[in-house]
Amino acid sequence: MDYMNEWQEALSVEINHLKKYGSTKYTVRHGHLITANHNDFTYYFETAVQVSIPVGSSIRILWGNQKLEGRMRSSEGRSLLLSLEKSIGDLINEAFLFHDPWELLEELSQRLYDSNKSKKKRNRIKQLLEPTIPPKHPIEKNKTNFHELFYRSKYNPATFVWGPPGTGKTYTLARVAANKYFQGKKVLILSHSNQAVDVLLLEIVQFLTKKARFQEGDVLRYGTGSKQVIEKPVTTQKLLETREPKLAKEKESITVEKRLIKHDLAHSFSKRDSESLLVMEKKLATLLEKVRQKELTFLKEAKIVGTTLAKAATDAAIYEKEFDIVIVDEASMAYVPQIAFAASLGKRVIVSGDFKQLPPIAAARHSLVEKWLKEDIFHRSGVVDSMENGTLHPHLMLLKEQRRMHPQISAFTNQYIYAGKVFDHSSMISKRNELIAQRPFPNLASILIDTSFTGQHCIQEKSSNSRLNLWQLFLSFQLIHEAYHGGAKSIGYVTPYRAQALLMEQLLQSLYEQEKAVADIISATVHRFQGSERDVMIFDTVDSYPTERSSMLLTGKDSERLVNVAITRTKGKFIQVSDRTFIKNNVYKGKTIRQLVEHQEQAKQVITHQQIGTWIKHQHPKLQWIHALKLEQVFRDLKSATKSITISCPSPLPNEWLDVLATKGERVKLTIISEQTRTSKLKASFNDQEVPFPFVIIDEQILWLGLPLEGVKNNHPPYVAARLVSPTFVEYLLSVLSLNQIRT
Repeated sequence: MDYMNEWQEALSVEINHLKKYGSTKYTVRHGHLITANHNDFTYYFETAVQVSIPVGSSIRILWGNQKLEGRMRSSEGRSLLLSLEKSIGDLINEAFLFHDPWELLEELSQRLYDSNKSKKKRNRIKQLLEPTIPPKHPIEKNKTNFHELFYRSKYNPATFVWGPPGTGKTYTLARVAANKYFQGKKVLILSHSNQAVDVLLLEIVQFLTKKARFQEGDVLRYGTGSKQVIEKPVTTQKLLETREPKLAKEKESITVEKRLIKHDLAHSFSKRDSESLLVMEKKLATLLEKVRQKELTFLKEAKIVGTTLAKAATDAAIYEKEFDIVIVDEASMAYVPQIAFAASLGKRVIVSGDFKQLPPIAAARHSLVEKWLKEDIFHRSGVVDSMENGTLHPHLMLLKEQRRMHPQISAFTNQYIYAGKVFDHSSMISKRNELIAQRPFPNLASILIDTSFTGQHCIQEKSSNSRLNLWQLFLSFQLIHEAYHGGAKSIGYVTPYRAQALLMEQLLQSLYEQEKAVADIISATVHRFQGSERDVMIFDTVDSYPTERSSMLLTGKDSERLVNVAITRTKGKFIQVSDRTFIKNNVYKGKTIRQLVEHQEQAKQVITHQQIGTWIKHQHPKLQWIHALKLEQVFRDLKSATKSITISCPSPLPNEWLDVLATKGERVKLTIISEQTRTSKLKASFNDQEVPFPFVIIDEQILWLGLPLEGVKNNHPPYVAARLVSPTFVEYLLSVLSLNQIRT
């Protein structure tokens, strides 16, 4: 099979690209050298946001001009332990950490090489990509979607399921898996993401429980899952607690002790704590080997196993087994070679997903990478070609009745994305009425918050060129706050840009930790949200002036799929935060984001910036919205400054501001970021770095956005400013804006 050789070459190109250039970068701070040996230097670092990197993974550290290879020793929350090949000093204020999963791709390449040596596995892969056997399932038994899929997967080697959002894909797959289990079959559940695996397993467990047929140990969540709560003992951790309570308690005790030591290190580094941490790491490593042996016992007994595609390709306990049926969910986000590998593990395979949602991500530019790693299995197996030619692929089953979104939301995707092939179940209005009746915007399910004429806030992060927009970030946080007070049980904030998603994550960590636990509030890029759903979704498109054009994320060939995912995560309320004028001036009419804005205009779903005072009902104590012409509060903050004041003012500072700042004299460090304000009235340092919007930072704790007011040049009334009190967010923002050099 020629494509086997092409897969190996594509993977090799991608691996070499990731090794050389990397793509995922994290800022790490407050580094301390813990131990120093001949070729092993252990460092403790902290991150501003939570980082999850598998222990033992290869990493690279960039510090100044030095690039060092290393390994991840421990990754937990915002504390990291790294082993580096050389020393970079005792104390490291800030560095960059790169991690890319090229080692996982090497494992996948080896699995494909092994499969190619097996005639049985080669044939399974061939039936997936080039089916030679016509469908054999009995059509007369297709009473429901479940019946059709059950019989398709019984009689045919490979079955594709096209499941647009909310069409019951998880419901259908779970019942097929459960009924295969009832017949004594061994079932493997796989997906690109932990979350998708967990969601499907939860549905299976709930169905088995409802039928009074759940047996402890028969269903196993293998590997590290997401935060999806499954009450039954399904995870290896819960089975350990049930069957090996002493071992589970010992593991928990050491884990807690290690976490406390890391907490102490984060607040005050000491040699004694660092040595204690290494002792705990060694104890935990020994204990985890015992746990591993128990996990293998659980795996041997299980009848339904759920794990990720990456775990399956790297763990011999999975890839050396054979299953009666393999079910791959959210397949559009997986590499074609990953799906082929999955198919080789089972006598039958079900490949489920939606080729109108996001494709897999690869970094290298190469024709074979484009062909096999940047497009999904539905395109490469001929499923999409058949549909575009007016017929359904013979091995494709289409789910077409959506039961997730209120019709006000699905009206756009049903027409513009799915071309009338998907329709709403009749219950969707009544089932979602309670959600759309809630604030903000009662009785509206789809809303566009228009940020036109509010200033020039869209900039690029210096280190990654990812875009961010502070004004839309703060508005989006306010929408989360309003939705939380309106009664939403789950809220998602989604954006195309990683920099913006991380800013929101930092803001939520600073202001909303308790609320996040109660209402299940998540901030992420669109790619991370595929496969999940929320009561309320806030889609922040970020793009605005002074940037000259919208990015490829919102206008490129995959932009339709990105917008589709952002919209269709929603059950009751979809709120888009966008600069409508920017989009209409800079995006072609045929692009999905432009069509969405115009659709919302026609449906009278637009909330203009003049209406900001009508929908903000709940001011957060640490993020206040204030009339920008009322300067009493900001002047009080300026006068109370004791250490530093940093002001960004794209236009000259008004005289009243100069008068207040002049009173500070030399008592505080005053920095003006401006090309236009240079005056002998102030004892200040002037920084000509270009920041297109005004802000004030006081004592690195208080941030005013929207002041000093620039007048009618870039924004229109009503004039609004936002006041945030958060030292941690201000510190993170200064780093993102690369303004660390102006700090005290």
